[in-house]
Amino acid sequence: MEQLLQRLSTSKRVIGLTSQAVVLATACLYALMLPLTMPTPEYGLFRFPDLEPAQMIGLYIVLALPVLLVRRLPAAVFAAVLGEAVLGEAFGARPSIVFVLLVGLVGYLAVRRPKAAAVGSVAGVAAALVNDIHTREQSVSDAVQWAGGFALWFAVAWVFGRVYRKRREYLEALQEQTAARVVMAERLRIARELHDSVAHSIGIITVLSGAAARVVETKPEQTRQALTGIETTSRETLLELQRMLGALRRAEPDDAMPQAAPLAPSGSLADVPQLAERTAGAGVRVHVTWRGERRPLPPEIELSAFRIIQESVTNVVRHSRARTCRVAVGYEPEGVTIEVVDDGDGLGGPGRPRLSAASGSGFGLLGMRERVTLLSGQFSAGRRPEGGFRVAARLPA
Repeated sequence: MEQLLQRLSTSKRVIGLTSQAVVLATACLYALMLPLTMPTPEYGLFRFPDLEPAQMIGLYIVLALPVLLVRRLPAAVFAAVLGEAVLGEAFGARPSIVFVLLVGLVGYLAVRRPKAAAVGSVAGVAAALVNDIHTREQSVSDAVQWAGGFALWFAVAWVFGRVYRKRREYLEALQEQTAARVVMAERLRIARELHDSVAHSIGIITVLSGAAARVVETKPEQTRQALTGIETTSRETLLELQRMLGALRRAEPDDAMPQAAPLAPSGSLADVPQLAERTAGAGVRVHVTWRGERRPLPPEIELSAFRIIQESVTNVVRHSRARTCRVAVGYEPEGVTIEVVDDGDGLGGPGRPRLSAASGSGFGLLGMRERVTLLSGQFSAGRRPEGGFRVAARLPA
């Protein structure tokens, strides 16, 4: 219900209908207040005592009709109402509602066309000054005093209109900046997802190609297996890249395309066994254990957990001399835990060439740490006293 109300409040059609209703109400109010705000109502509007009541009502309606065009022709409507004020002065009638409407029109015109509002204000003040001197036969000082008060109200309305216009421009610029930041954040997220996915595949392909080159003459069967693994891994990577590029080339999701494909590659904890099978082809056996009752997790938790495991296993393949790797996934009532441990004795380990436990710099562990931090989780990584490397994370869910 809240989403429906928010959508309706920002819908262009709803805003347009609301504006039309306000304009219609203003025109009706203006027509109604013309006789009620006349200083000398016994004379009738424009001092036409011979007009019948029905004719007077028709005259009020005709005078209010220009207000209906204020959204399309604000300057022309202001000129029309100013002309009505001048004619009213000429016939000896000065309804105060005309003055109120002129001030409101100046404010509205300042929002749409500030220069036209300024010119209209000057013209209105000049007309008031001339009418007071010639029509009402007032002294110059009294006419200047009245025109000065009129100008003050115009100035206040113009300032309010300009402030509203600047505020609207600022909000529009802020929305554009927010949209740009969202796009940039999405691009960075996509880049991180592609790095994790492609780095894993390229790491396996590198290991398999090196193994095939070493045994190509002595062990043709192992060479064939390595080449098959390279083909399978590269084909899956190519399909994932094609899916990503296809999603990027499609229009961005909006109300008209609610089923648009996501911009990020898919990945979840359900893909961990397949990840282990691919890694086994590169010479590292991954033993996966599950603790707790497996259940669906929020998409961002599933994806981040899978990418952390993928990055850790990729670094085992590329940088560790370990032949085995243990992955433990634990489902808890309030989250999920991940632990990736290897017993390699080389310089590597999950992420060690890119980030030592003490240095805190690099992209491997840094990317994992950023994922966990964004989800308000806990992350740790470092060498184990008994040898090897350990990556552990806990994600709330």
